[in-house]
Amino acid sequence: MSAPLRLLPGGADGSVESADPLPTLPRPRRRPKWAAPDPLDELAERLAQVCAGAVHPYEIAAVLESDGISDEQITGVYGRRDLFAIAEELYARVPRRYPQPPPADDPWRADVVRCLLRGLVFALPGVAYVLAGHLLSGPPDGYGLPSATVALAAAALTGWAWNQALAHRAYLWLAAEGRRGAARCLLAGAPPGAALACGAALALPGGAGTAAFVAGQAVYLAAATALLVLGSERDLLAALAPAVADAIVLPLAHAPQWARTAALLTSLTLAVAASARRLTTAARIPAESCARPRSPLHSVPFGLFGLAGGALTLLAVFGDVLGRAPGASVHGPLAVALTLSMGPAEWSLYRYRSRALAAQRSTSTPGAFRRRAALVLLGCLGGYLAVLAALLLAAALLWPPAAPRDVASALALPALGAVLWLALLLQAFGVAWWPASLCCFAACAELALTVSRSAPPDAVRAVTGWCTAGVLALFACALLGRVTAHR
Repeated sequence: MSAPLRLLPGGADGSVESADPLPTLPRPRRRPKWAAPDPLDELAERLAQVCAGAVHPYEIAAVLESDGISDEQITGVYGRRDLFAIAEELYARVPRRYPQPPPADDPWRADVVRCLLRGLVFALPGVAYVLAGHLLSGPPDGYGLPSATVALAAAALTGWAWNQALAHRAYLWLAAEGRRGAARCLLAGAPPGAALACGAALALPGGAGTAAFVAGQAVYLAAATALLVLGSERDLLAALAPAVADAIVLPLAHAPQWARTAALLTSLTLAVAASARRLTTAARIPAESCARPRSPLHSVPFGLFGLAGGALTLLAVFGDVLGRAPGASVHGPLAVALTLSMGPAEWSLYRYRSRALAAQRSTSTPGAFRRRAALVLLGCLGGYLAVLAALLLAAALLWPPAAPRDVASALALPALGAVLWLALLLQAFGVAWWPASLCCFAACAELALTVSRSAPPDAVRAVTGWCTAGVLALFACALLGRVTAHR
């Protein structure tokens, strides 16, 4: 051996100092019986965690019984009549310290950049109407608008309704079968939607230029729907870059007509190519499961909402002209502001889901959660309306004719924003028919009152919009005030 080892109790020299197998630990000193600690105090210290987290003495009694405590120990060692007496005394001695659950991940944390990017790609296609002015020229109709306006509106409404329902159906396939199912759904549903939009426009008066623009618009809507469902917003933004660049240069260099048409065709080609690439790639991915979504009839209310939302937006743009209001003009910049606000609207919807989940964890009674959920809803809606108001103010500063003329005109578009936000919120919780029906009723009422000129168009939109938003808000508070709605 090169070094001494402790083979026996004691030192390295083999001397035995003590027979204790743990010589380095001090041995407890014997105390007289009158100075011995209370056994119940020792038991309370040993079961401190159990006693602190118990909500009733029976929990402590169950732990003691499972630990094998005997009747002799209860009466002889602890001096109590039974097990429940010990449990009640331990429950009274140890203060309550309920363990807090570990912080859970927030599944509704939204990507701010992605939401803003989606709002941007919603609004940027509007530059196509600026670049295609030479294609849409023609004699004015009875309201002073170009003759192609009605055909464009019919094609846009048809495309919005079809693609809204198609997107919902594709998301159902995405949840059931993965990207492969969503891609196959989009490949099957996008061409009929484009053909239907073109047919709706061709059934109305319009020239060859209008027909060409409507065809391009229908194809672009189909391609954009596919890219947005598959989460390829950046591809769509890159496809829109040529048209946006030409629209920026147009006021400065007075681009010729062929350059405008070339920019539109380039953006359309890039969007179609990007969607084709994404769809073919996703269609080759193996299916994640063999589940099938529900019947296509479940997507019908989403299509009706797309139709009603598009009609309400068009009435906000052309309402003054249809109602022949004094100094009537087309409010295109306001529609751009509303479309841009859809990105913050999406983020605020995620924010509501996140804060509602936090309210579930911080409240202990149904009434408290109902009040907290209502406050969260009003706070998120107010935040979105504040963003919309800022965008409308910016649009009015950049385009003075779009500035509101009175209180009714200032309240009309925020009312539409509130209606759309509340309808989207209810749809996110699986309630589709109610918001779709209310929005369709509001659109029909606005159109009838505007065309009949029974009231100023701005007043009609403001009253109809805020009444619809109030009904939707009451319905949302009643529905989402239940904890089971947030499963």
